[in-house]
Amino acid sequence: MKRVFITGASSGIGAALARHYAAQGATLGLAARRRPMLEELAASLPNAERHQLYALDVTDHGALADAAAHFIRTAGGADIVIANAGISQGTLTEYAEDLPVFERIFATNVTATVATFSSFIGVMKEQARSGSRDCRLVGIASIAGVRGLPGAEAYSASKAAVISYCESLRVEMKKSGIRVVTIAPGFIDTPMTRINKYRMPFLMPVDKFAAKAAAAIDAGVSSVVLPWQMSIAAKVVRALPNWLFDLAFANAPHKRRN
Repeated sequence: MKRVFITGASSGIGAALARHYAAQGATLGLAARRRPMLEELAASLPNAERHQLYALDVTDHGALADAAAHFIRTAGGADIVIANAGISQGTLTEYAEDLPVFERIFATNVTATVATFSSFIGVMKEQARSGSRDCRLVGIASIAGVRGLPGAEAYSASKAAVISYCESLRVEMKKSGIRVVTIAPGFIDTPMTRINKYRMPFLMPVDKFAAKAAAAIDAGVSSVVLPWQMSIAAKVVRALPNWLFDLAFANAPHKRRN
């Protein structure tokens, strides 16, 4: 029976992953800011009484560490930790009022990923040494982290940081027996993407994404882009020379600013 801790679990990708793992009989630790939504989700899952709910903001590192310690204690350890909590918003450097938005996006998308993993590495190393468990740390990045997209300066930069951070951690953890998996979603049908006013190619239903992501996590792949069509697009975009990328994306649609 897997023990799975997920941040950003109250909706979207996090909730879909919770549904997937609960259907497999896993014991879940579900963390998010909105307790009513967590409670509604938990009530809909099999073995609802088995799952632990943590209403917290992932930028509160003390609360996150307390939640991790409680989950480890009650579940007897942890096998999969998914740092999924993330926020997205349009930002433009020229506006001074966007600076706090940059800071909030980086605190949620990057620093909180580090804080999430930090509390679990010790127990996972012990489990790996004993050979009793196959452990995974999973960072949810984004296709937006492949190249910097105009109007999404903070979001693209934060997801690029998640990709690089998870790559560093993957090498670091290799000898410990802990596998680090980076998942870069393309366009997934969630509340976060439904506010976009532009066309979203290869839009994937969130439950289908969760099933494919879980398969990649189980396989322990180093990184995966989902859906697969976006992995081809990512390789093409990454290979573009700067002058051609600049030309191609000069008039790209922008994320909405508040």
